[in-house]
Amino acid sequence: MRPSRSILAAALLTLSLSLLAPALAQASAGVEWLLPPAPTQVPQTRAQDEQGKEHGRPLPTPELLQPTLDPQLPLFQPRYGADLGGHFALAASDTLPGLVHAWVRAFAHFYPHVMLDLGPPYEGTSGADRMTAGSIAVAFVSRELTPANVTAFEAKYHHPPLSIPVCGGSWRQFGFLDAVGFFVNRSNPLSRLSLTRLDAILSRTRWRGAAPITTWGQLGLTGVWATRPIHVYAIKPWNGFEEFVRQRVLDAHGRRGHWRAGLHYDATVFPIARRVAADPDGIGYAGLAFVDAPVKMLALGEDGRDYAPTYTNVALARYPLSRLVYANLNVVPGTRMSPALQEFLRFILSRQGQQIVRDQGIFLPLRAFQAQAAAALALSPPEPAHG
Repeated sequence: MRPSRSILAAALLTLSLSLLAPALAQASAGVEWLLPPAPTQVPQTRAQDEQGKEHGRPLPTPELLQPTLDPQLPLFQPRYGADLGGHFALAASDTLPGLVHAWVRAFAHFYPHVMLDLGPPYEGTSGADRMTAGSIAVAFVSRELTPANVTAFEAKYHHPPLSIPVCGGSWRQFGFLDAVGFFVNRSNPLSRLSLTRLDAILSRTRWRGAAPITTWGQLGLTGVWATRPIHVYAIKPWNGFEEFVRQRVLDAHGRRGHWRAGLHYDATVFPIARRVAADPDGIGYAGLAFVDAPVKMLALGEDGRDYAPTYTNVALARYPLSRLVYANLNVVPGTRMSPALQEFLRFILSRQGQQIVRDQGIFLPLRAFQAQAAAALALSPPEPAHG
């Protein structure tokens, strides 16, 4: 029987990727990244929101590319006997119930007497509110907690919630924590930006220490570009994308950054790429799944190490605006969480737990250095507040 064209094409793609993998892993930011624009997305309807809260959001088709699990991830070895017990309620965002249920089922093979209950509603804000109310032990949220979430929690408990990364976001899956990219008009010669310069463009606080940047000439562009103004297209606070960029770019040295005046705000992420595509002086940001117009993606970094938002750089956690999924808990500073919850989180951060992420094929498994840092948070008590 002769193999079908689709099988031959898949085999050829697999061979090509295997041959290109070393080059991709070492790809420099000097290579311009060209990607066909994503489909134009539309906001979820109220009915879809309610369906997601009750049953979880339908999973998208997995990316064709999938990462190899980091071989340095630790193998999970139980630290207690199989009679370890406990009963804990969990909550999850609407993108996460399938993944969290899979973790719970696999963990039960090691500790059958630890009962972990996860049920609807599946909603990030609801999970954070329920954690503050004290009705759940762990809130799995597919974004950072909102400032309002943290403020409400601190007002009640007088310490911040403990947020532990449990897996990466996606590369460019719509609605599933896609990486965030900055882009300019395709006519713009700029190809890369440091986070320090990006902060100088975006913020009035400029905690990274640079002077304000308002023209393209201040970024090194010459000729007709030297005096042209920078038009920033951004998302109006509060928004999950906006908060993420604020935390990763504007915040520094333990201080919260603030946007400068004069930005062109939209209420949502949906139109940003189209606005920059229509404005030669524009720069903006969006989740990669929302880049639905022909723009030029910028490599980002610091200290001369800049990375384009390619699949490889996001999957290897090199790209600085790759995202994370968090487990959020109430742990009193100076104390440790229960042994059962420690073991559950240690399992999630292990090779077996991250293999479950890889098997689902939507979110990206953590790299070993990320899992190690997360495990330190889970196993070490937070420091008591001073002052």
